[in-house]
Amino acid sequence: MEVFITGGTGNIGQYVTLAFLERGHKVRILTRTPERIPAYLSMDNVSVIKGSINDFDVLEKSVQGCDVVIHIALGWGNDPVSMMDNDTKVTAFLLDASERAGVKNFIFTSSTAATGPLRNGMDETAMRMPTDLYGSTKASAELYILGFRQYYSTQGGYGEPVRMRRNIIRPGYTFSNPAVAGGASQSDGRFKMIAEAVVNNRDLTFSKNDGTQFLSSRQIAQLYAELAESDLNEEIFFALGKNFVSWYDIACMAKEMVPESTSRIFASDEEGEHSLYCVDKMNSMFGLSFDSSEDIKEHLEWNIQRAKDVKMGKEIHSTLHEYTT
Repeated sequence: MEVFITGGTGNIGQYVTLAFLERGHKVRILTRTPERIPAYLSMDNVSVIKGSINDFDVLEKSVQGCDVVIHIALGWGNDPVSMMDNDTKVTAFLLDASERAGVKNFIFTSSTAATGPLRNGMDETAMRMPTDLYGSTKASAELYILGFRQYYSTQGGYGEPVRMRRNIIRPGYTFSNPAVAGGASQSDGRFKMIAEAVVNNRDLTFSKNDGTQFLSSRQIAQLYAELAESDLNEEIFFALGKNFVSWYDIACMAKEMVPESTSRIFASDEEGEHSLYCVDKMNSMFGLSFDSSEDIKEHLEWNIQRAKDVKMGKEIHSTLHEYTT
């Protein structure tokens, strides 16, 4: 298959790119900064396209001849209109351009934020109740994708049916070490903060209920590959680990990795229990069920080494790939 990926150099996208290459597919990557990851420029079966998701002409040309389009890149704005322009509108355009180009399968990267606050046991059938603009853009893009079953011939009159399969993945907290030199990590800085605190002998306090069902980018990439190779249509998947892990647990892991540290890890005495997303659908459809414990340890080791390098005055590269218009 020929696969076009937006966000192919980011936290999730770099592992999705590698997963498709490992399965023998050809990959086209859209990136604003091809020079940031020179390894992609020399890989077999990889085409790097310079451009932004706001470059509609580039998007339209990029999907020509592709079998699958995977939209991972995030558009951002600081108000409702700019969020709509930079994210939802981009998704709607790419969706339409992919259908017109004869793409067979379109996969959209949404978020658990589309459903709003976690209700224990919540699965993919839960009502969308976003509580911020980010969640609203993801929820609205989901509705465009699911509702795009046909064009209109006249006002209120149905036209040509859509042939392209359209599916949605809703990641939760997804983390990664860079997959290749110059690659990204997640934008959230809590792993980094914990590593720096332990290396520099600072105390930390967390609630034992503050955590989530972590999933690594290496793991979630398997879901993208399985879904792209399937005949499923109009399906939604929560993409999270099966186990709850607290930030307190992660801080304790970090302390064990740096035995010379004098940091103390405290747990606050908050009552109540944590809630869980239901992730049975990944398992029932594809046999995918993830425990992220080993990947978390590997990610902590990477962050701890970077914190030690900084403490010694060594220079480290930025792993934050920010969105800019």
